[in-house]
Amino acid sequence: MTERAHILHHAGTILIGQLAVMAFGVTDTIVAARYADTALASLSVGSATYISVHVALMGIVQALLPVWAELQGANKYAAVGRSVRQALYIVLLTSTIGMAVLLNPGTLLEWAQVPEHLQLEVQDYLTVIAFGLPAALLFRLFGTLSQILGSQRAVTLVQVAGLLCKIPLSILLVLGLPGVFEPMGLVGCAWATLVVNIAMVAFAVILLRIQDDYKPYDFWQRMEPPDFRVLRQFLKLGIPSGLAIGVEVTSFTLMALFIARLGVVASASHQITASMAALLYMVPLSLSIACSARVSYWLGANQHQNARKALRDGLTLVIIFGSLLSLLLVVFQREVVLFYTQSPEVAELAAELLYWLACYQLADALQVFCVFALRSYRITLFPLLTYAITLWGVGLAGGYVVAYGFVEFETLTWLQTNSPITFWQTSTLALVLTVAALFPVLWILAYRKTR
Repeated sequence: MTERAHILHHAGTILIGQLAVMAFGVTDTIVAARYADTALASLSVGSATYISVHVALMGIVQALLPVWAELQGANKYAAVGRSVRQALYIVLLTSTIGMAVLLNPGTLLEWAQVPEHLQLEVQDYLTVIAFGLPAALLFRLFGTLSQILGSQRAVTLVQVAGLLCKIPLSILLVLGLPGVFEPMGLVGCAWATLVVNIAMVAFAVILLRIQDDYKPYDFWQRMEPPDFRVLRQFLKLGIPSGLAIGVEVTSFTLMALFIARLGVVASASHQITASMAALLYMVPLSLSIACSARVSYWLGANQHQNARKALRDGLTLVIIFGSLLSLLLVVFQREVVLFYTQSPEVAELAAELLYWLACYQLADALQVFCVFALRSYRITLFPLLTYAITLWGVGLAGGYVVAYGFVEFETLTWLQTNSPITFWQTSTLALVLTVAALFPVLWILAYRKTR
């Protein structure tokens, strides 16, 4: 199997599972829209808050991928098992921090000036979903491990099964069943997610016990005490990665909090666009994860030329698929909008947002590839600093000051005020600048490693 075929096969398996998980959010968006526009607007804020916390903490766990890939490349199987057991302490720490934030969102919602009539519904949503965070992080640990060991198919099957449970459960809990079960509204989405996350972790534990692929690593040895030397190494790699993902996601999700001030139509149309953006993001993310695992594997085997070839092949695939997705989004823009909503006002604004999303997602595809590839070379601080400057400074802050009329650019007449479109315009520019900063560093570093 060629390097490109290996990456495509691995990425395809990851993508199916990632799409299943992302379909959780799409399901909630569609069901909430059928319930009420206010529920959709509250979901926009609630999901943005949860995703900001969850993905940032997930990034710390996901950052262990190159560590395990290098050990796998060096055939150190017992070391992989010990490393995974130590990683459980990282999950415990991150879960505690994340739940504390989600159970106390009041200050954040007030700071973002989320309308009061949405705040109570958002808080109820976050209170329930907070208790599913430890299960979500544990499953991410299992997924990351399986990506390295070549057992991603089992993870994907669990994720697809989770989706098949999530869809009817969300419909039942949110919309109710006439004469049998009263509708719960938005909080029903949170309860459905909590139940499914716990079930997925239970299946993951069973797979670890019975699957032959996991037996050489002795995962079920007695749990060692915390090895603070190992944990410091994990955190040294994971914290910058988690913070970088946190910056990336918050620059995306804080748009929802700021756009909420513009009203229900603006917030609902943004939620549709954000849901579609997250769905499209899964393609370059899967390719980037597969490429990063492959590069790290070759680095662990001390074969730098093969690592560089994997890097080139991965980049080619990201460009091809990113361009194709942008084209399809433009061609089927009207059909996508009508799939989500029946509201004419929401549909009109969302349709215009999708044109900017086509530009946004191509730049997003390139930057996520750069970040994951740099992580294989243990470069995590530079992406964090770049994100802080471009995504927060240009994308989020720039969108805020223009959207609300604090600054007017006479030469940039295409920037709109009092509209969610502004945030997508400035965020697209920010991603282009991010790629311009990260890509040269990645390529120079890969070339020097080969030498």
